Amino acid sequence: MSDTVHCEPTQLGREVPLPKSPAEARLETIPNRGQEIDYVVRLTSPEFTTLCPITGQPDFAVIIVDYVPRQRLVESKSFKLFLGSFRNQGMFHEDCTVTIHNRLKEAMDPKYLRVVGLWNPRGGIPIDVVVQTGELPPRCDPLPLGGCSYRGGRQ
Repeated sequence: MSDTVHCEPTQLGREVPLPKSPAEARLETIPNRGQEIDYVVRLTSPEFTTLCPITGQPDFAVIIVDYVPRQRLVESKSFKLFLGSFRNQGMFHEDCTVTIHNRLKEAMDPKYLRVVGLWNPRGGIPIDVVVQTGELPPRCDPLPLGGCSYRGGRQ
């Protein structure tokens, strides 16, 4: 486990500065007390921002994370700080989405993990990225992405 993955909350209930980069951000986890049943957790960040690595202009996305936990859940404040650490980073949409996926996978080792980046158009082209690993357990379906209202008027 890397030094940026922590298994007990140290940020919750404290004033914590925004990490300077995703590499410095600490993803913390808490025990899954509902291990006797499989269930899907959805985390949504409707105002995710990062920078274009070429122009330095802001890029905006809705990030949707669906996962089926094993022994650990991601602690939501550390997740929020982790996502905020991308704000001043120059990253392509695909790299950003894959980085989020890989860090969550390392921190939690979930049974199933899907990270979706619904990126606002730049140059007239929206880029939507989906990274998915693991298998969905039977009778365990994530909420649908189609028709969601996370993107304002775009359905």
